[in-house]
Amino acid sequence: MSGFFALTQTALSLADTANGKALYSQRCAVCHGADIKGTGPLARKSNPPTPDLTTAAFKKRLSDYPGVIVSSVILRPNGDLIPKTLRENGVKIPPHAWSVNDFRDLHQYMSGVISHTNK
Repeated sequence: MSGFFALTQTALSLADTANGKALYSQRCAVCHGADIKGTGPLARKSNPPTPDLTTAAFKKRLSDYPGVIVSSVILRPNGDLIPKTLRENGVKIPPHAWSVNDFRDLHQYMSGVISHTNK
């Protein structure tokens, strides 16, 4: 078990924060906002509106299920909500071939911002 912990710590320390921030800025901020509080220009144009991911409820969810950010990107639990909102507002975000490192970096970046907000 301690070997797993060391491997996890090493993987997290190798996260590329610049890549995570760039991915977030290019692919997520249009709805979630630069502050991850659901303040992006399209936040209120989706139905339901884009959630604030810095709330205590989301912090608990992230703590209980650390994979929630990555699974939301992969599984898109709201189905066509994101593409529909983008289409209806004329926003084009080019396709992206996600790598494992991209997911790790995005998770690390977002988790860091979320954990440093006071709510």
